[in-house]
Amino acid sequence: MNAENKKFFRDLLNVCAPSGHEQPAQKIYREFVEPYCDEVQNDVNGNCIAIKKGKGKRKLLISGHADEIGLMVSYIDDDGRIYFQSLGGPDLSVLNTSRVVILHGEKKIHGVICRPHYFFKKGADREKIPSLDQHWIEIGAKDKKEVEKLVSIGDVATFEPNYTALRNNTILSKATDDRTGVYVAAAVLKELAGEEIDVNLYCVASVQEETGLRGARTSAYGINPEIGLAVDVTFDSTTPGMEKKKMGEVKIGDGPVIAVGSSINPRVYGMLKDAADKAKIKYQIEPASSYTGTDIDIIQLTRAGVATGLISIPCRYMHSPSEMVSLKDLDEAAKLIAEFVRNINDDTNLIP
Repeated sequence: MNAENKKFFRDLLNVCAPSGHEQPAQKIYREFVEPYCDEVQNDVNGNCIAIKKGKGKRKLLISGHADEIGLMVSYIDDDGRIYFQSLGGPDLSVLNTSRVVILHGEKKIHGVICRPHYFFKKGADREKIPSLDQHWIEIGAKDKKEVEKLVSIGDVATFEPNYTALRNNTILSKATDDRTGVYVAAAVLKELAGEEIDVNLYCVASVQEETGLRGARTSAYGINPEIGLAVDVTFDSTTPGMEKKKMGEVKIGDGPVIAVGSSINPRVYGMLKDAADKAKIKYQIEPASSYTGTDIDIIQLTRAGVATGLISIPCRYMHSPSEMVSLKDLDEAAKLIAEFVRNINDDTNLIP
């Protein structure tokens, strides 16, 4: 990953933009893609859509969701403890002592998530993970009155930005789910810059995926594409505790993952594999027998139906403050999709 792209990806990860509050990430996306597309649109729900016009009539949508998991302030007790609801599905097992940023207008209030200490639990209760409502945020305030000067009911929070480079092109950060998809959509536009393509390309940084695939639903309806791709993260099945027999074998650093299953158009699946082979990109296959849990689940059902495909980035420790991905996998996903785009025209057969 070159320096410009790496800065773009790092900047995407380091903003706080949970579901329904994606605009800090969308601003970074807009600024990056503007030189590489013909037009950028923003819709009423907050989706950011970069358009590269083609010679033909067909439309291809690429969606990566800009939102990250987060929290919403729901109650402040007399001692200044801040209780919250979830935005998306944070892993309860890693919440304790996670540092967070509460967004109060333009202000950022730093704090830490706490729960009753296990020293004071007995027997089997020590092994149980407390429920969400047994966690709170501590900001160092004396009491409720002090907190209410800084924080309001309905304020949202995310894990504190923590981008860290590791060995072998891997990084740790919050929000790789799914700023990786936003990065790949933008990198596809950059990869195709200056090229003439047949298909009209719509690269969407979608909103509110973690709370119901909402941005993908409305953006796909408005664009009305014939073909739709989602770019998201998927679990690295080599992590201890994962079941390869159910999940297949997916490993971080071994290339982008092409999904196959009932939500995937067979023609699109074949063309994605052909594009990878043509571009000499190593790829992995992931079985998805039913729902994928990504934007394509709703894109496929838009209007009279869309021919869909899914490219995923292997990820470890998903929905935690320290998600791990490979920068190499991201760039190879962008090259694979760019080659796929080059091969689409008005005569491409999409009927299974």
